[in-house]
Amino acid sequence: MKYIQNIFWLLLTLNVGIVSAQQDTVKLKREARSLLRDGNKLYNKQKFIDASVAYKKALGKNSNYDKASYNLGNALYQEKNYKEAVPQYELTAKSTHDKVTKAEAYHNIGNAMMEQKQYQQAVEAYKNSLRNNPNDDETRYNLAVAQKLAKKENNKNKNKNKNDKNNKNNKDNKNKDNKNDKNNKDNKDNKNKDNKNDQNKNQDKDKKDKGDNQKNDNQNPQQPNQNKQQNPKPQQGQMSPQQIKQLLESLNNEEKKTQKKMNIKKTQGRKINQEKDW
Repeated sequence: MKYIQNIFWLLLTLNVGIVSAQQDTVKLKREARSLLRDGNKLYNKQKFIDASVAYKKALGKNSNYDKASYNLGNALYQEKNYKEAVPQYELTAKSTHDKVTKAEAYHNIGNAMMEQKQYQQAVEAYKNSLRNNPNDDETRYNLAVAQKLAKKENNKNKNKNKNDKNNKNNKDNKNKDNKNDKNNKDNKDNKNKDNKNDQNKNQDKDKKDKGDNQKNDNQNPQQPNQNKQQNPKPQQGQMSPQQIKQLLESLNNEEKKTQKKMNIKKTQGRKINQEKDW
């Protein structure tokens, strides 16, 4: 008997709890509707900021109150706060079961996207609106405008990307040309340097050859003809022993000079291996 009584009191407590919860829910919904009406009055007076506060309070009482979220989106839209208005319209479109309300929510999402110049997102929103209300001519017109602007934006972006690519290629080509010019300049400088070194070497060798020639001339001076008056005058067509000796010495000197010049030319024709400091 006592066991049955305990079950009875338990069921009674549960029922009381359920009834109390239901009463609280009803109370919150009633308060939410009251706040919604307050927000509407403020909205009609174009006090959009105060209206937004009232709608947010209504949603605090009932988070699934689609009318409050929709009106909050409208108030934010009127404040030109398009970015924050969009989530409120999305909440309405998700929570409501009425197709007309859902279509209006998507329509306003499209308008908010148009204001932000996000034309492709606007196109998708208007399409969703027409899926729920195909007979809305205003939405159909807005869709056509959004599609036109989205196409224009896509073409602009394509041209921009193409120009950016061309500018990049031109910049790369310019850098390549500058690099080639630099290399050509370096090669020209190296060539001028090599020519200057060769010229200096030739000048040094010419000086050395000149010094060697002067040295040979000093070592082999022509002997004066001291006995010219004492020697008998040679007959016509014959050479005296003294003249023959001088001629042989002269030929010998010429041969030595020729041999030295040949040796110098052989030296100049040789390839000189030189490490380059790159």
